[in-house]
Amino acid sequence: MKVPAGQTRLVIVGATGMVGRYALRYALDHPSVGGVTVIGRKKLNISHRKLKEVPHGDFADCSALEKPLSDQDAAIFCLGVYTGAVPDAEFRKITVDYTIEFARVLRASSPGATFSFLSGSGADQTERSRIAFARYKGEAEKALLAAGFPRLYIFRPAYIYPVESRKEPNFSYRLLRAIYPLFRVLFPNQVIPADDLARAMVDVAVRETGKTGGLVFENRDIRAMVKSFHPSTQIP
Repeated sequence: MKVPAGQTRLVIVGATGMVGRYALRYALDHPSVGGVTVIGRKKLNISHRKLKEVPHGDFADCSALEKPLSDQDAAIFCLGVYTGAVPDAEFRKITVDYTIEFARVLRASSPGATFSFLSGSGADQTERSRIAFARYKGEAEKALLAAGFPRLYIFRPAYIYPVESRKEPNFSYRLLRAIYPLFRVLFPNQVIPADDLARAMVDVAVRETGKTGGLVFENRDIRAMVKSFHPSTQIP
């Protein structure tokens, strides 16, 4: 896949998930994105002139991705699993080890690439939290910050509203979906629609912000970013 000069070569991991799915749609339509490489276990079953799919089954070892990850400009990393969906050891492996391993190969293959990482509200880089999600996301963040990416954007959304109907993973998500109309009015800075979050992750990776190093965006920051990049957007 030949990418026109001046356009971004973008990698997306987790493109079958709630946020990654929207990130892919937005990236394929984005005028500044010339090519999108999707890396994952499942085939997408879609066709697009900008899209290249690279099947990869074991994110514990990403050595085979050296070539697909070479000469890339940015990566959107949305790979993850819901708390309680797998045993704790597996949860940590997916949340921390997979992130670190992918970042290692991307950093070596494309030293100048931007990394946009889907973390979560409450992520604790001290790793002292009693909540496994907070500890593991914090551990992953800390490792990414130490990896030396020239531009690292860490997104910490609170409740991600699915937008499209789906089977909710557990009771808590079913409850939050049911009360969302009231919740978003009372606590607007604690919610973000999945499509808006995805757009922000792509936009900040594609646009030249002029800032280097690692930046952490909390839910309030993400909402402000969406309004800044898309002034006409009304966040539901």
